[in-house]
Amino acid sequence: MKKKYFRQQEDAPAPLRCRVDRVVRFEEVDALAIVWHGRYPSYFEDGRVLLGEKYGLGYMDFYRHGVIAPIKQMHVDYRLPLSFGEPFTIEAILHWADATRLNHEFILRNEAGEVTTTGYSVQLLMDQEQNVLLLPPPFYNDFRQRWLAGELV
Repeated sequence: MKKKYFRQQEDAPAPLRCRVDRVVRFEEVDALAIVWHGRYPSYFEDGRVLLGEKYGLGYMDFYRHGVIAPIKQMHVDYRLPLSFGEPFTIEAILHWADATRLNHEFILRNEAGEVTTTGYSVQLLMDQEQNVLLLPPPFYNDFRQRWLAGELV
């Protein structure tokens, strides 16, 4: 059994999820016709972007509120290769955090439903002068309150 990337707090709401369907493009593979390992962060980005748009936490939402959210940490676990032309899905999962950060988990599955790749990223919330925010900004705090109230299912 795989170790969980993020611990679920007892009083935390259920994680938020979305799914992106993709097909491996020629530009994403190496000479062996399998996805080059350096492409996986962009797959994670596809999931992060869709999840952010779905729940009102997109990059432009942060930008409008003067907040930046750079990647602080990223991890990838490779299990099975993906090949040129192969359909796959990216599941992006946002886990609750009491700190002002975004904890995303990613699960990639091939057409047979087999897990090919997993990973995570951590983003810190900062002001535009790149100071880490110790308290959630008002728009993010509102989002968290709606999440806790079960309004984002």
